This record gives sequence, C-alpha cells and structure tokens, in this order.
Amino acid sequence: MGAFRWFSLFVSIWLMCSSAHAERRIALVIGNSAYKSVPKLSNPANDAALVGGMFKKAGFDWIDIRTDLNASEMRKALRDFGGRARDAEVAVVYYAGHGIELDGTNYLIPTDASLETDSDVLDETVALDRALFAVEPAKQLRLIILDACRDNPFAKTMKRTVAARAIGRGLAKVEPTSPNTMIAFAAKAGSTASDGDSKNSPFAAALVERLPTPGLDLRKAFGFVRDDVLKNTSYKQEPYVYGSLGGDDIAIVAAKPTATGPQASPDDAIRRNYELALQLGTRDGWNVFLAQYPDGFYAGLAKGQLNKIAAEETRAAAVEKARQAEEDKARLASDRAKKTEQDKAAAAAKAAEDARLAAEKAKQVEEAKAAAAEQRRKEIEAIAKALADKQAAEKQAAEKRQVEDSPQKVAAVALTSSQPTLSPSETAKLVQSELRRVGCLAAAADGDWNASSQRSLTLFNKYAGTKFDAKLATFDALDAIKAKPGRICPLVCDRGFKADGDACVKIACRAGHRVNDDNECEKVQDNKPFGTREDAKKRDDERRKVEAAPAKPQATGQIVCGQGGCRPVRPGCRLQPTNMYADAWRRGGTVEVCN
Repeated sequence: MGAFRWFSLFVSIWLMCSSAHAERRIALVIGNSAYKSVPKLSNPANDAALVGGMFKKAGFDWIDIRTDLNASEMRKALRDFGGRARDAEVAVVYYAGHGIELDGTNYLIPTDASLETDSDVLDETVALDRALFAVEPAKQLRLIILDACRDNPFAKTMKRTVAARAIGRGLAKVEPTSPNTMIAFAAKAGSTASDGDSKNSPFAAALVERLPTPGLDLRKAFGFVRDDVLKNTSYKQEPYVYGSLGGDDIAIVAAKPTATGPQASPDDAIRRNYELALQLGTRDGWNVFLAQYPDGFYAGLAKGQLNKIAAEETRAAAVEKARQAEEDKARLASDRAKKTEQDKAAAAAKAAEDARLAAEKAKQVEEAKAAAAEQRRKEIEAIAKALADKQAAEKQAAEKRQVEDSPQKVAAVALTSSQPTLSPSETAKLVQSELRRVGCLAAAADGDWNASSQRSLTLFNKYAGTKFDAKLATFDALDAIKAKPGRICPLVCDRGFKADGDACVKIACRAGHRVNDDNECEKVQDNKPFGTREDAKKRDDERRKVEAAPAKPQATGQIVCGQGGCRPVRPGCRLQPTNMYADAWRRGGTVEVCN
C-alpha cells in the first residue's frame, strides 16, 4: 500500500510540474476609433473586441483588450505587455487604427495626436519598433498584426518642415531582425486597406475565421486570410506578411490530440492505473484499484490478479506447514517416541504435503488464469490500438481532402506566391486589373481574356522583358506584374488619339493634313483627273448616239421682209435668192423657203 501511494504521489508531482511549464500565450489588443483631430473610425473598436474574443476562445492565458488609447496609455500598455512577455512562449500584439510612414519608418497613431507638422510624428505617435520591442522576449513566437493601412487623413493637412521628407501611402515594408517574428499587414506596403461596409473590416473578419483553426500553421492561416480578403474586396486589397519562422508548424490553437492507440479508449485512466497496480503486484495495490474501479473489464482482471496472490499465499502457508510437519516427524523419529505419536506425526506430514501439493496446483491454475486474462487484455488493447489508428488515419485523410478541396489553397510565407484556386474568369480579371495598373491595358477588367487582353500581356512581355504565354492568364504572370511598382507600358490610345501624361487626347492636324495609319499627321494629296479606258469608251458611245440622231430644226437668225414688214425666218426655213427662178419678175430678190 505504501509503495503504491509513493508511486502515485510521484506521478502527481510530475503531472503538476508539467502543467507548470506548459506553454503560456499572451495577447495585447488595441483598437483606436475616437480620434480627436480627424473623423472617427467606425471599425477599429469593433475589430478589437472581435479579435480579443478570438484569443479568449483560443485559450490564451492572458488577454488585454484596450480601445481609444492616447500616446501615454499606448506606451504604458506596451511596456506592461513587454514585462509579461518575458515569461511567455507566444506574444501577440494586434493594432487597429491609423498608422503613418515617415522616411521609411512606421508609426502607430494614438487618439490624441494632432500631427500639425511632420516633426510632430516623432513626439505624438508610437513607433512600430516599440511594439516589436515588447514582443521580443517571447520564446517561441513573436507576432504583430496591423490593421493600420488605412488612407491617412493626417498626411493631407500635415505641414512639411523639410521638403525632401517622404510621407508614404499606407505603411512601409518591414523586415524583422529577431528570429521567429512575423508582422502581418492588412494591405501590402505602399497600399491602403478598406474598412468595408460591415461592422468589421475584411481583414479582421478573415483573421477570426482562419487563425483559430486547431493545428493550422500560422503561415498557412495567413495565406487563407490573404485569399479571403482578396476575394471579399474584389481583389483591391492584398494582406502581406513579413518575417520568417522555422521549419516546425506553429499554430495559434494547438491541434486536438489524435487517437493513436489504447490511449484513445474511454478507459484511458483506468488502464494506466491498472498497469501501475500490475507493476506493484501487491494485494493492497489491487484493493485500492478495486475500491476506485469496482466494475468493468479491468475490475475483472484485477480480481483475477487478487486470486493469483491468494493462491500464492495459500501455497506459501501450505509449504511452511508441510515443512513443520516433516520436522516434527523427523524429531519424533530421532527421539524414538512412541509408535502412535510417530504415526500421528507421519499422517500430519502427509496431510501437510497433500495440502502443499493442492496449493501448488491451485497456484498454477490461478497463474494460468491470470496469464490468460493478461494475454486477452493485451489482445483487446492491440485491437483497440489498431482500430484507433485506423480511425485517426481516416480522419487525417478526410481533413487532408477537405483542405485540398477547399476553394482556397495554402499560401507560403510570402503570401503573394500562393496560388488560390480561382475560376479562369476570376484569374483573368485579376491579371487584367494589374495590367491596367501598369498601363498595358486600357479596357475594363471584365474577366474575358480576349484578343485585347492578350495584346496587353504581349506588350507587358515586350517592355518588362518577360516571356509569358499571352494566350493564358496565369498566376506566374500575375505575380510578375504585381512586382512592378508603376507604369511599364506606354499609354495605349486609340487611332486618332495620342498620350499626354496618363490621358489620351485627340490628335489635331492643321489644315490640309490628316491622321494616317501610323497615327501621325500627313499632308492631303490633290487628286488630278486622268483618263481611263472606260471613260474614252463611254465618250465615243455618246458621240455616235448624237451623230445618229436627226437634226432638230433651229432658227437661222435671218430676217425676211415683205409688204407686211420684217420678221425672223421661221425655224426650219431659209432665205433663197430669186435669181434661180425662171420668171423674170422674181429675179433679183430673196424668198423664204420652207421645204
């Protein structure tokens, strides 16, 4: 009994020590909405409550949810969090609100900041490096999640004290120097994030959907977040992750233990205690076990073990009795005692020997029963282990199929390298949007990969030095186009228009000029008449027709005079001298002849 208690005490102490050294996970969640110098943001406070609730459900040991913090409150919260991170395995900082990038450095903006000049940024904001400093003591994972890439209203009114000082759009790219550190942006460096039309931002909604998945590696989880946000924002916002982790999977929520053998049995605790009692092999140990587990399969085995111990005790007593009987018999014989006493001792010795043999046989029987029961137990546990292994394998296969059949594929650390499963139309639309951004496509991004889209990708290949197949819209082409920060192709304009900056204007040619096929002005050539074979033939036919037609009577312009006066000669008539007549009285004059 004492040995069993000491053994149980040792196991309990070991379990308590294991619990004391269990992984500690802590999180600081900040949401700044009520800014005093610029319009209030609607989502950050809601996002902080949502993400904080996610960490609570995920079983984090300590969560601090803070909203609408001024500069001193933010610094104090980060300082206190850094103190707790020294004893933590996982430390997470989530921030939602305004942020700003100044000369390549990122800053988180408290609610009391006014930022009238660029110099005020150093005094009125909290540098992102301060948050990195707070999570650095954590031993396993240091994670910062920023939903602060909104369009910054402070930058529009801020006065520049140095003309060359750069104030960027969104946040700047960050490369953490500490190992096992990740920084997740709601939108990639240099771009802005959307608050969305609902109570929470698209980024926060995707986070609470993906990060708490048990056993899902953090890199894969952020890959799913990236795909969800892209789809929910019509591919306008792309989250991005900076930093790197080691080769082991790191999950926000640990995977549920998989049934791999007898440990998966509902009688797990009973089995362990049975094996402990079996190692002790004492009556007290089995009595304690049966007191706690009086019924069931293992209780029957324990009773068999007790019977074995009882048989051994009976055998030992019979052996001792037989030994004493033999000693008494030998003593009486050496003392030459009476024959009746020797006969009586001999009978007692024989009875003791018979009892010893019976006890020996009973012990062998009980040992055989116990051995058979133990063999049966091992066989049953082996069957249970095989069944549990099969169930675990089927479950893992089902989970793997579920992941493979998901409409979103796993992303790598550089999230832009992931290739989510999208329809050809969605992929084409995404590539078209990027081609429009770099100036290679003028048409709308409608998902139809037509001849115009193919020409635009050909133009990109020409000016970017790539060799993508223009007939297909691929993720490789998409990633290459995204890598270009600005316009690659010259501005493409329709015929009759030319590029003027980022716009197309109509080409105006001076008088006497026109736009040619090369989209340039050229002088209009005068059209000189020239004869052709067909024109000469037509002219000859018309002349013959006129010559063949009878002449129409026409006035001659002559005047004839008579007794009634003078008048023009009638059409078709003529004047003829009268000398040609035979009559003398008619000669010497003229006469009108109408024949």
